[in-house]
Amino acid sequence: MMGISRFPGERRGRCGAVSFNGLVYAVATDTSSADGIAEQTRRALSELDDALTAAGSSKAGLLQATVYLNDIGDKAEMDEVWCAWIGEQDNWPQRACIGVDLANADLIEIVVVAIQLQAD
Repeated sequence: MMGISRFPGERRGRCGAVSFNGLVYAVATDTSSADGIAEQTRRALSELDDALTAAGSSKAGLLQATVYLNDIGDKAEMDEVWCAWIGEQDNWPQRACIGVDLANADLIEIVVVAIQLQAD
């Protein structure tokens, strides 16, 4: 049985990514709490890129994504940034988008499951 690998994040009490048995579980937010959903989405996706890379994956390995928005009215603007980041249909994961109350000044949180493309 393979062991669990943990990849620290910037928030206390949680990892940015965890890998186990060929799967990567990752979470990302904008830790700087930038103004506006577009900039927070860009920063969260950059953090997600870093977490996935550290765990031996990338957006090409995404299987599933859940996007949590503080205001579901921001979905169209978030989608513009998401679609520019995710690229061609070959990279598209199954994705859900949910409106929730997020902590602090966070406007977005993204949780993903991906396959490991290389061993960590």
